[in-house]
Amino acid sequence: MTATHLLASTHLTHLAAEEKSAEVTDWAARIGWVVGLLLFITLVYWLMRQGWKWRGTLQGDLPELSGAPSDPGPVKLEMTGRYHGSTTAGQWLDRIVAHGLGTRSRVELSLTDAGLDVVRPGARDFFIPKEALREARLDKGIAGKVLAEGGLLIVTWAHGDKLLDSGFRSDHAAEQAQWVETLNEMIENARSESETGSTTETEGAR
Repeated sequence: MTATHLLASTHLTHLAAEEKSAEVTDWAARIGWVVGLLLFITLVYWLMRQGWKWRGTLQGDLPELSGAPSDPGPVKLEMTGRYHGSTTAGQWLDRIVAHGLGTRSRVELSLTDAGLDVVRPGARDFFIPKEALREARLDKGIAGKVLAEGGLLIVTWAHGDKLLDSGFRSDHAAEQAQWVETLNEMIENARSESETGSTTETEGAR
């Protein structure tokens, strides 16, 4: 074998060794990136959890949720869909997480003369008494959930000394307009009855 052949063979051997070394280096870099990404995701998740707990602590003065009465009366409307969360009324990004109100879930709504019954499979149920209802409207977003204009049924209600907005999305979006109409009519009737009762009491006191 000539010197030229020996040099060529040695050169090829070095190239093969360098390629093998480069492959090992690439794998190490990829593993490092994957580990770093997983650590970053874990950190973000942990920070979100801490933020959620902190927000729940700040909302600790919110009263316990009401349960449905034993005899709420005949059902006016029923709806199945999704519950997308609750916020401070008028502040669609100020999520309420206390008492499980921040947990998104499937939902079954029933409206009766007594109020609005919110049944959530896999999450905590709650009941909004008729006297606590303030307004119903169609909107497009709540607590990080944005849909097309009018895609969400928003119910405003009083809980303790705080006004809340709760967002729902029906499985049949077309029926949400009827919910808004019926709820607002019910709220207006309840307000009129309350004002009439107050007037009667005042006149009786005279």
